[in-house]
Amino acid sequence: MKNGFAVFSAVLVALGASWLGFVVAPIMQLGTAKQVTVLNSSDTYPLQRTGNATRGLQVYRANGCAACHTEQVRQDNVICNVFVTSLGKNSNAVWKITSDIFSKNQKLAGQSALRKLVFDLSRQMDEFGSHVWEVSKNDADADADKITAAGGKVEIHIVPIGADISRGWGIRQSVAADYLYDYPVQLGSLRAGPDLSNIGARDPDLNWQLVHLYAPQALVKGSAMPPFRFLFEIRKINTGDAPSPDALQFPKDFASPAGCEVVPKPEAKQLASYLLSLRQDAPLYEAPFTPVMAKP
Repeated sequence: MKNGFAVFSAVLVALGASWLGFVVAPIMQLGTAKQVTVLNSSDTYPLQRTGNATRGLQVYRANGCAACHTEQVRQDNVICNVFVTSLGKNSNAVWKITSDIFSKNQKLAGQSALRKLVFDLSRQMDEFGSHVWEVSKNDADADADKITAAGGKVEIHIVPIGADISRGWGIRQSVAADYLYDYPVQLGSLRAGPDLSNIGARDPDLNWQLVHLYAPQALVKGSAMPPFRFLFEIRKINTGDAPSPDALQFPKDFASPAGCEVVPKPEAKQLASYLLSLRQDAPLYEAPFTPVMAKP
């Protein structure tokens, strides 16, 4: 009996600790998650998906898309692009400090650091177009302090880096807030195809998404993705009939079956709407970046 009580107590403690760790702790961390505020803005993020996109998540799940695609962009670090926007009234001192910093940080081939600096600064004074050097956030802050103390003006642009970002799959790392309205979350674990976290920003055309679902190789040569033609209907076009406004528009070197048109079923439209809703492109406190602003 004594041993039985000890065993019961040990099992109770083990089960209780597991329940606290795997149930209570996640609920405390994520169960009360709410929309967050976009960095340097009053906008909230993320927005609730539309009805079609919400249903499209279930189509995505039902067809096993997460078996070949991930929805999680990884990020290694950030670098900072330092822009000198004005030399100020004490231009000689600012020029000297900027030149020293630039020469220290920039390794140039075929031209002197000072010559490149003159070119960059002249462009910046005209159109604020070319950064001077790339450094870590701490170094960028230190360099900016030196220049502003001398009377110049500086802007620091945060740029996330990493293999996923260099592939163009995203512009920052994925964070918990990105999945607030996803149930279940489709993170995936295999990349037989590209990551889809930001596919709605990369390929925002609805027809492109639908054609890609119907015939992937029509748009991506050598694609290993299987066609999802069961999500579409092939309709015969009778003489005098107007084509359906939903009919797919194929590229020139790929045509629909002769005398027919390809029309997406509701499930195809829902899946495409879900894909278009995948946009992780808002700068957040835990995932900052400096958006590229269009020049006026």
